[in-house]
Amino acid sequence: MEEFLEYVIRQLIDYPDEMVLTRVDSARKIIFSLRLRQSDIGKVIGKHGHTIEAIRNLLAAAASRHGQRAVLQIVEEENAA
Repeated sequence: MEEFLEYVIRQLIDYPDEMVLTRVDSARKIIFSLRLRQSDIGKVIGKHGHTIEAIRNLLAAAASRHGQRAVLQIVEEENAA
């Protein structure tokens, strides 16, 4: 699942080298946290959230095949100017 997420997201963004995908395993759920450059966040979310919704649906389907739940969250950071 993690390789799938990395591959798909890297294809969507302009700065794939700055992408950080972390995985946190718990008893019943896997949480993926995604950190991106501010300008790339909109590309992953897509118009009206359709792109991120599709990615989350595919992730949920892949996780359910393994009897798990998976969540993808985008972490926004305040950039110091």
